[in-house]
Amino acid sequence: MNWNDLTRNWAENYCALRQEFPKLEPSAMPFLKADQDRFESYLAATHDMSLKEAQEAFDAFLSRHAKALRTA
Repeated sequence: MNWNDLTRNWAENYCALRQEFPKLEPSAMPFLKADQDRFESYLAATHDMSLKEAQEAFDAFLSRHAKALRTA
């Protein structure tokens, strides 16, 4: 899965994001879902990670989610 796949079905994927990253605020998402870099920066700030850690965690989330979709 990539950023475009994620945002194409945002409502469903947001639930999975919240399970993985519980400090995401729904009110911030309309401003963040249009820009992956901005989203990753927000993720780092809200989850006490460096930007690199947030990017790696988000990439891992996308990879796991893509595998789940392929096996579904």
